[in-house]
Amino acid sequence: MGLLTIGAFARATRLSPKALRLYDELGLLPPAHVDPVTGYRRYAPDQVERARLVAWLRRLGMPLVRIRHVCSLDAADAAREVRAFWARAEADFAARRDLVAFLVGHLEREDPAMTATVSPLGIRYAAGSDAGLVRTSNQDTAYAGSRLLAVADGYGDGGAPASAAAVDALKYLEADGVPAGGLLDVLADAVEQAERAVHGAVLAGGEAGDTGDTGDTGTTLTAMLWTGSQLALVHIGDCRAYLLREGELFRITHDHTVVQTMIDEGRIGAEEAASHPQRSMLVRALGRDADATADMRLHDAGAGDRYLLCSDGLPTVVPDAEIRRVLSGAGEPEEAVRELVALANAAGGPDNVSCVVADVVVGA
Repeated sequence: MGLLTIGAFARATRLSPKALRLYDELGLLPPAHVDPVTGYRRYAPDQVERARLVAWLRRLGMPLVRIRHVCSLDAADAAREVRAFWARAEADFAARRDLVAFLVGHLEREDPAMTATVSPLGIRYAAGSDAGLVRTSNQDTAYAGSRLLAVADGYGDGGAPASAAAVDALKYLEADGVPAGGLLDVLADAVEQAERAVHGAVLAGGEAGDTGDTGDTGTTLTAMLWTGSQLALVHIGDCRAYLLREGELFRITHDHTVVQTMIDEGRIGAEEAASHPQRSMLVRALGRDADATADMRLHDAGAGDRYLLCSDGLPTVVPDAEIRRVLSGAGEPEEAVRELVALANAAGGPDNVSCVVADVVVGA
């Protein structure tokens, strides 16, 4: 069979001539022959399969640069790359789904921020932080108040001031509360204020420090804001939030780490994450040149719920089953915090560990 005209090739591959010209310009699907006088393109029959693959990958929404990479691979590696792309797309979709749920829940309530004046529910809370048994300093910050619960885990030379600045930037919510109907805007503003505060702390630390190197300094932040009947979650990084409800433990945050991204994309299994050399590398954080995009979620509170916010120093060494056991058995929040910190240290205490425990109770 001879070469196909661009029209015939377009019909065979279900790609438009315009798309074929674009793919030629990008080096993704060059024609087999281009007439030097007329510039007319002709394609070889054995290019049809590659063109159809390009068309299908475009239908998936894959960027052209990544399609070019996929097309350069053998079949097995190409299949793994497509699987990884779709896993990432599903994770992104899940994040947007959470935001949609947040927005719907926010909009369906006439005045969600003012329910504290009529709701019989309240929270009892405690916070604790410990340097652990290996680190010489504590770069975590933990805070619990009548409205705000927060844990931040600093990193780099100025990690301690960075985590403290992030949490301090949110404490105005304790005094000011949440304006009527403004919960979503309050959370977005709070993240921006925390980001600015961290940048300020990092710059100040660089000016005062010996090296002045602020390139790899910042903090994670996981916080919950009590509105009276709900807890609004803001999450950036790899601190975690858990909910114990009716004896079952639910993890309600998603780690923003390189390793978690690799798990989401199917590149490694969850069992490989604990020993992976990139397990501590963040993909989102508050710091210079960092992606500070926050996950936000709204939780309807129920009497008897127990929430845990913790730095990664706890789940890195303490299994979820043990965390559940302590949260289920401990009486007051202070007791639960003490026991969880003690468990982390009993497991070697390789990192700072911080915990905030809050109970939803009637009439507190």
